[in-house]
Amino acid sequence: MGKIAFVFPGQGSQVVGMGKDLFEQFEPAANLFKEADQKLNVNLSQLIFEGPKEELTLTHNTQPALLTTSMAIYEHFKQFHIEADYVAGHSLGEYSALVTAGVLSFEDAVYAVRKRGEYMQEAVPAGEGAMAAVLGLDRERLTAVTREVSNAGDSVQLANLNCPGQIVISGSTKGVELAGEKAKEAGAKRAIPLEVSGPFHSTLMKPAAEKFAAIMDELALTDAKIPVIANVTAESIRDQGEIKTKLVEQLYSSVLWEDSVRKMLDLGVDTFIEIGPGKVLSGLIKKIDRKAKVYAVNDIETSMKVAEELKGDM
Repeated sequence: MGKIAFVFPGQGSQVVGMGKDLFEQFEPAANLFKEADQKLNVNLSQLIFEGPKEELTLTHNTQPALLTTSMAIYEHFKQFHIEADYVAGHSLGEYSALVTAGVLSFEDAVYAVRKRGEYMQEAVPAGEGAMAAVLGLDRERLTAVTREVSNAGDSVQLANLNCPGQIVISGSTKGVELAGEKAKEAGAKRAIPLEVSGPFHSTLMKPAAEKFAAIMDELALTDAKIPVIANVTAESIRDQGEIKTKLVEQLYSSVLWEDSVRKMLDLGVDTFIEIGPGKVLSGLIKKIDRKAKVYAVNDIETSMKVAEELKGDM
């Protein structure tokens, strides 16, 4: 058997009711939800289990909610003693990866992503920023399109390089709209506006990054016990100082997800286990490499099933 990577999803994977089975049936997971409520001084777990959806979708709620749920799922999966050789997470998911790698305590991470969400939300007034998924255009041509639009005065960048033929752009509302039109002229199949509350991973997030850097300085990070593939570089890192720098840069830089998956494949990973709500990353990994073995662990049932399958392979 080759190497194993644990990967953790980011914003967009949240759903009302996620993690409820773990809260009710697995005490170590229930304790994490309670710890998050206590640390943030809000009833986050009630919002996760009961909604309303509009409230859960606000960035400053989504981020701690997803981190907490992903770590609760991991807490259950951990008992089967399947070890990861590498960890990675998509945008916000990078924090789940860092908790798993022992870089950040869960308590510090949940505090950090709450602040991250607040600052991201404050950075650009509602309605002034946007994101869109561009389908069917390669990164070189799309980079040329976004550069042309930005140079003409409407800021827009490549935000998430997810898989071949699927790239998310981010920037000012007008910039994203214009780039979407020009991308279609350049041969893109579609440009789909995303329901998000801000232009994440664009240069418009630099004010948020400056504030967030001060939060990172408050926290105690340690070197990673498992190598982490960083979003910003798609390279393996362990050094806590470098990780801290990359987390701040990540707010306004592209998420190199396709490159990160390819890096893990080059490093000998043949089995990817997505830990967290949904199966978004599993789908992207399959589009990057059809031969990779991909599993999604998102509740007690799948946690047990995947562990059983993997133990059978070992």
